[in-house]
Amino acid sequence: MLGTQDLIQFIIAGILLNIAPGPDSILIMTRSATQGWRAGSAAALGIGAGTLVHIMAAALGLSALLATSATAFTIVKLAGAAYLLYVGISMLLSKAKSAEQAQAGITSQPLLSHRKIFMQGFLTNVLNPKVAIFFLAFVPQFIAADASNKPLALIVLGCIFNFNGMIWCHLLAVSTAFARQRMRVNQAVTLWLNRFIGLMFVSFGIKLALSNKN
Repeated sequence: MLGTQDLIQFIIAGILLNIAPGPDSILIMTRSATQGWRAGSAAALGIGAGTLVHIMAAALGLSALLATSATAFTIVKLAGAAYLLYVGISMLLSKAKSAEQAQAGITSQPLLSHRKIFMQGFLTNVLNPKVAIFFLAFVPQFIAADASNKPLALIVLGCIFNFNGMIWCHLLAVSTAFARQRMRVNQAVTLWLNRFIGLMFVSFGIKLALSNKN
């Protein structure tokens, strides 16, 4: 179909890859746990928008530049690492402030708008050069050698991958919000959980900064 091959295997592999934990999943779970499933879905939509950018970049050959140019890869990698560190440190600082408010008897916490959460998801995904190289290395394996329009086939496969990913991401958002509501975790546990997640984002940023193209 449209120059693709082994479509069932591609869908299964894509679902497994989407389920694998990473910064995107952590962001969705964090926003769902703190602000409800709509906030988690906003993060998921931002991640999906970022994935679309990677799909189009791969179809246009821009991902090949990241794969072959050490300078381009390093620039995008450091930008992505800096953003992950920014998100993680911001969470640590904001939660520390919330702890002080809790001691003073103030339980309300500032909430991010869905627009800002969307942009968080978008930037977390689009600034990760590993995602770009993934589309360049993984998706072409499922494009037929005799495909008349390989860029179109890549876009089709990328959109299938993104669609399945969005299903998983929104299920993750809803299930996390549901679990949070059922568990009724108290304020202190929530603050420590968010600190832990902030540390995870910092570790993701450091790992990305120290990574290479392979």
